[in-house]
Amino acid sequence: MAQNPGGKSSASPLKVWVAMGSDSDLEMMSEATKTLESFGIPYQVDVTSAHRTPAETARLAARLEEDGFGVAILGAGHAAHLAGVVAAHTVLPVIGVPLPSSALQGLDSLLSTVQMPGGVPVATVAIGKSGAQNAAILAAQILATADADLRERLRKHKDDMARKVMDKNRALKSNLPRA
Repeated sequence: MAQNPGGKSSASPLKVWVAMGSDSDLEMMSEATKTLESFGIPYQVDVTSAHRTPAETARLAARLEEDGFGVAILGAGHAAHLAGVVAAHTVLPVIGVPLPSSALQGLDSLLSTVQMPGGVPVATVAIGKSGAQNAAILAAQILATADADLRERLRKHKDDMARKVMDKNRALKSNLPRA
């Protein structure tokens, strides 16, 4: 993305691609889309499968940069090869969200997402909803390296989180018996 001297983007903002292996993953992955919306980041959501639609998954991944995406977030359960397949077909940052869709509660997804061979990186976040939320925040941080306004929104987000914790601490202390 081109930069002007003020450090603000001069081109339209890059989008984030959010994809998942099944529509049953949408409830969990909606944490990513809600978080992206809170930062004002455009995104697109797709269902595609590394195993059931491998050619379509490869086609979508190969077109990400050309289609205006800057980061891909992929959620998958079970064998969870979706993020790795996408990473094999793009030079853009890929973030994998392991989903707890099997009897192993996401441990299988975590291991298959994080155990990528050298040269094909996939940033891997926590299992489930918190992972989906963190994937969106990480995507925002990646995009913010070229977007000063987004960096400020991220700073405000961190400040807001800190303020909420401090407010809860004050409330807790005001409700405790004094020694």
